[in-house]
Amino acid sequence: MKNTVLKKAALGSFAATLLATASLGLTAHTAQASDDYCNVPKSEWQSMDALKEKLTAEGWDVRKIKEDDGCFEVYAIKADGKKVEAYFNPSTFELVKEDD
Repeated sequence: MKNTVLKKAALGSFAATLLATASLGLTAHTAQASDDYCNVPKSEWQSMDALKEKLTAEGWDVRKIKEDDGCFEVYAIKADGKKVEAYFNPSTFELVKEDD
């Protein structure tokens, strides 16, 4: 019985380690995906003012735009009234990530 308990404990520990390792890999992949979308030479960037105009025309109330890791990070209130932190490709204005 003691041997069975030890085997179960070891298996549980292994499963937890495997899960932690897998989640770290997913986090790194997500961060890399964001970097890829915003990996654009500055010579190809559009202006922050142009992004603000675009978003305002779509009903966003833009509060702040700044550069963050090659993306434009936007703090705004969307047309539906929700506060949002969004990241855009500075060349295409493609939405890369959005957090409520």
